[in-house]
Amino acid sequence: MNKPLLVMIASLMFAGSAAALEGNASAGKAKAAPCAACHGADGNSAAPTFPKLAGQGERYLAKQIHDIKSGERPVPMMAGQTDNLSDQDIADIAAFYASKASSTGQTDPALLEKGAAIYRGGIADRSVPACAACHSPTGHGMAAAGFPALSGQHADYTIAQLKAFRAAADGREGRANDGDTQIMRSIAFKMSDSEIEAVANFIQGLHQ
Repeated sequence: MNKPLLVMIASLMFAGSAAALEGNASAGKAKAAPCAACHGADGNSAAPTFPKLAGQGERYLAKQIHDIKSGERPVPMMAGQTDNLSDQDIADIAAFYASKASSTGQTDPALLEKGAAIYRGGIADRSVPACAACHSPTGHGMAAAGFPALSGQHADYTIAQLKAFRAAADGREGRANDGDTQIMRSIAFKMSDSEIEAVANFIQGLHQ
């Protein structure tokens, strides 16, 4: 699948959604204070199971928070955390984290070559597109289209999300909030555990 087609699909995914509110990063700092325990004061979480939010696109962050609040994306550890957030609160929190710089980890040297090949070139014999097509060669994502930044994200977290997408594609309990086009579900469904581990480790050390 080529990049222009993926961008078009992304546009369709988000078409019809309510116009996004403009977020205020300064206001979001105070509203995000309760999030610091898991995600870090600046959105760079220390625990590998909690995602880094710093440097993430506002559109993507806002959608994920809305999906968690509505239950479309079940995250047991976030139960009750988003219930009282207004649409403006969510926009402000998203703006705050988007304004922060994300930290970068290390790639396991043993997985570097394999992970880089998948990220940059996909898996041709299974029609798995290159991650770089939507998330950019440097991992900074495509904020306008709602594709998340991946650079520096914890490998453990990325592995968990890809496996959750794969499980949902297989009809099991997992993650299914990637839209009607099922982009991530269809991609993850074609990937083995070792491929997921390799690309996740590459992403962890990827610099924007």
